Amino acid sequence: MSKGLRRFLIFVVVAVLLFFVISQPEGAADVVRSILAIIGDALSSIAQFFRSLF
Repeated sequence: MSKGLRRFLIFVVVAVLLFFVISQPEGAADVVRSILAIIGDALSSIAQFFRSLF
């Protein structure tokens, strides 16, 4: 991927995220909360797996 294309794609992603946060802040907060919950559940499951090993 060329450097210019990569920079353009990053710009587009950031612009869409900013638009979403500005136009629907509650929806954006719910999405972030859901993502963090999924990550937390995954980390908890990984920790449980390692605790079971020992």
